[in-house]
Amino acid sequence: MIKVKVLGGGCTNCKVTYKLIEDVAHEKGTEVELVKVEDIQEIMAYDVMSTPGVVIDETVVHRGGVPSRKQIEEWLTTN
Repeated sequence: MIKVKVLGGGCTNCKVTYKLIEDVAHEKGTEVELVKVEDIQEIMAYDVMSTPGVVIDETVVHRGGVPSRKQIEEWLTTN
């Protein structure tokens, strides 16, 4: 199971990113543990200053802006 964290304070882009990851994982049949992190201290611990951030298995793979569906598909198939 892939552990995915979406880092962000609840902005629209963060919500869209979370939903997009959820949708792609479901479509691909990939098991993910998807967590939304809104605590600013925890977000800063990942050295993410621009949200949304995406962390996969404790590695930051994205900072700022909504990732593309293609990017998410790659993350979920290469991990």
